[in-house]
Amino acid sequence: MNIHEYQAKDLLRGYGVAVPRGGVAFTPEEAASVARELGGPVWVVKSQIHAGGRGAGRFQDNPGGKGGVRVVKSVEEVASNAAEMLNHVLVTKQTGPAGKEVKRLYVEEGADIKRELYLGLLTDRATGRVTIIASTEGGMEIEEVAHNTPEKIVKVAVDPATGIQGYHTRKVAFALGLEGKQVGAAAKFIQAAYKAFVDLDCAIVEINPLIVTGSGDILALDAKMNFDDNALFRHKDVAALRDEAEEDPAEIEAAKHELNYVKLDGNIGCMVNGAGLAMATMDIIKLYGAEPANFLDVGGGATKERVTAAFKLILSDSAVEGILVNIFGGIMRCDVIAEGVVAAAREVHLHVPLVVRLEGTNVDLGKKILAESGLPILSADNLDDAAKKIVAAVKKEAA
Repeated sequence: MNIHEYQAKDLLRGYGVAVPRGGVAFTPEEAASVARELGGPVWVVKSQIHAGGRGAGRFQDNPGGKGGVRVVKSVEEVASNAAEMLNHVLVTKQTGPAGKEVKRLYVEEGADIKRELYLGLLTDRATGRVTIIASTEGGMEIEEVAHNTPEKIVKVAVDPATGIQGYHTRKVAFALGLEGKQVGAAAKFIQAAYKAFVDLDCAIVEINPLIVTGSGDILALDAKMNFDDNALFRHKDVAALRDEAEEDPAEIEAAKHELNYVKLDGNIGCMVNGAGLAMATMDIIKLYGAEPANFLDVGGGATKERVTAAFKLILSDSAVEGILVNIFGGIMRCDVIAEGVVAAAREVHLHVPLVVRLEGTNVDLGKKILAESGLPILSADNLDDAAKKIVAAVKKEAA
């Protein structure tokens, strides 16, 4: 689960992480009020969306021809820029061409930036440890730094048996070229960020940029936090920060039915049981010249109702021109899948080609249910056969 920058900063501030003062605003008037409360002479007005690259982004209808992060020098400018940003669609390299509508802003006090650094914390699956990632190249995407100048990235793994120690923070501070009182400030900052990461069951904490001010202070100028969904039951306060307006409505609906669903850009909908089989299904669709419209894993213990919900979810995507159902029945019974597919197809009036490949528990019964349904369902003998048939059917429909 992602949250907004201002929410991340509020959480981090509570753990002792140094962040600039600021306040959230939903109207230009609220933005001006926050600016007056903060005091001048410089403020930063930031669009709050779940995407990076806001400063370099552009609004679809080009309000002011500026990006989603703006430095201003009067309360009047705060209000006018807020009016240009709120309720407009911001397009960044992470949003895709559709962009995201800006519904809230963060008005923050200006900072005297001397240096921009990068600091991140995540769980390294290779070591099974929380790992601190730091770089002198702040303000840039860490992926670009890793690709172009990997020598400028330092990684420090923290043994969970000891927790974070002074030598961890000093190694990071020295790698960032900090000196004097900055080393102590960085140590306090990193320890606080680490505690927040562990206590809140984070998937990632990213400070980009981490800045050194003209007076030598260390501040989080931006903050991103992502949380492990499976641990949210332990953090009701964090779960309450969720902004469903920033999420795909289909993915929200899928979560209600305990479905693992991710929308993609293709035209062939997929319904599969098991993440590995779902990945293989998407791969073979691409192999035969088409693109998957989604990743959808119904799980090993799906009910007829869940399968019906999954099928309807796929068909809710207007880009879907065909559906491939690929089920290997172990715990999941093929007859349950068949009943769900038939029920959903009848309810939504199936209007696109449907290919079903069933194998495993109760496969003969499942095929019988499909065959006697009276629906135009193409049966496949194996995954290869299924992929060929759905790709051919979609191309035939498009011809």
